Amino acid sequence: MQLNIVILAAGQGKRMNSSTPKVLHKLGGVAMLQRVVNTASSLKPDGIHIIIGHESDKIKKALPNLMVNWIVQDKQLGTGHAVLQALPHIPKDSLILVLSGDVPLIQAGTLARLIDITKENSNALTLLLATIADPTGLGRITRNENNEITAIVEEKDATNNQKQIKEIFSGISCTTAENFENWLPKLTNDNAQKEYYLTEIISHAVSSEIPVLSLEVNDHMEILGVNDRLQLQQLERILQKQLAKDLMLKGVYIADQNRIDIRGELHCGKDVSIDVNTIFSGNVVIGDGSIIGANCILNEVIIGANCEIHPNSLLDNCQIEDGAQVGPFARLRPGTHLGANSKIGNFVETKAAVFGENSKASHLSYLGDVTIGKNVNIGAGTITCNYDGVNKNKTIIEDGAFIGSDTQLVAPVSVGENATIGAGSTIRKNVPANELTLTLTTQKTIPGWKRPEKAESK
Repeated sequence: MQLNIVILAAGQGKRMNSSTPKVLHKLGGVAMLQRVVNTASSLKPDGIHIIIGHESDKIKKALPNLMVNWIVQDKQLGTGHAVLQALPHIPKDSLILVLSGDVPLIQAGTLARLIDITKENSNALTLLLATIADPTGLGRITRNENNEITAIVEEKDATNNQKQIKEIFSGISCTTAENFENWLPKLTNDNAQKEYYLTEIISHAVSSEIPVLSLEVNDHMEILGVNDRLQLQQLERILQKQLAKDLMLKGVYIADQNRIDIRGELHCGKDVSIDVNTIFSGNVVIGDGSIIGANCILNEVIIGANCEIHPNSLLDNCQIEDGAQVGPFARLRPGTHLGANSKIGNFVETKAAVFGENSKASHLSYLGDVTIGKNVNIGAGTITCNYDGVNKNKTIIEDGAFIGSDTQLVAPVSVGENATIGAGSTIRKNVPANELTLTLTTQKTIPGWKRPEKAESK
């Protein structure tokens, strides 16, 4: 039997108070809908169908690489009506798993168990349930004297007694396409919202003598949905704590699991140390024994073993080889590649800069569009003047060169091997190897010169 997955993502999400569709709001740097699709894809289904309605074009444009079947629900008439739109696209002999695009923490293992229960019980309807202390706003499960599920009652339609029930429906269910084809056309909108609720299928299953089975989640955090920004932030912290926990169990030291944000994927070797208020986005790889200081932001970075990124440093799309040091207060922009045991110090900015082994720029420099060899020393205040107003130009500094403090290298220009440039020089021509090059003028004093004085206001 085939497996098809239907993801409900047509709602407007008014309580988000945002021009962005609810399912595109990000959790851990990834759109909620993307997270649900990633989980669904891990189950290897025969098809994934996403029901969209409000801002449908914006959703498709934001997630262009999803291998899914987009289905537009022109009029949002309820969850039951939404699933009905998917049936013409799904084979009749298929099993259908229904997910919600705003329940982003659901785990693949939980869904696999739900599917297995359904398969093992022929054409049963299987619901994912949870028992929680505060079920406000959620559909309640009602059972008969034999503890059999008889209905799901939405909060707005529940009596006072039913509102006391702690067992709730997650919105996630699984049954055959044939069952859905039998039940969905029979739905009514005789309720407070005047919508065709998917939950009404339980009563049709009972009347058809189709078994209504259930699976209770081990951790109800999996089924928490997002209706407003407060709930989104709550799920963000749940996710971040889980990600931090997973890293710590793999041998990573994290100073405070409440003060780390992983907005992509973070892969760490053994004995990595991460201080507080650190942000990792995109794909970040950190080698064994490396240290990430407080308040650092790393995006799309590969860091080798035994490196140290000192506090308050920003690294973006760069690669750091073993034993290198960065910061504090350094900014490494895209295209930076630091060789082994190299050093970028405080208030140094790099862009498209390649450093050879053991080279260093320790203080107050801008180094853009530059290739630096091995064992090079860049003095404080050095800049590469790489932009002529139209084009970016290249600077090349060969092995062993020594660049004196406050030097301007006006690109395109090259500095030869083991060359030395005196402090305060402005280099406009290529510098020969093994020589000292200066551009200083003779020091002089201007007699009688006075500093300008502030004009008196009239």
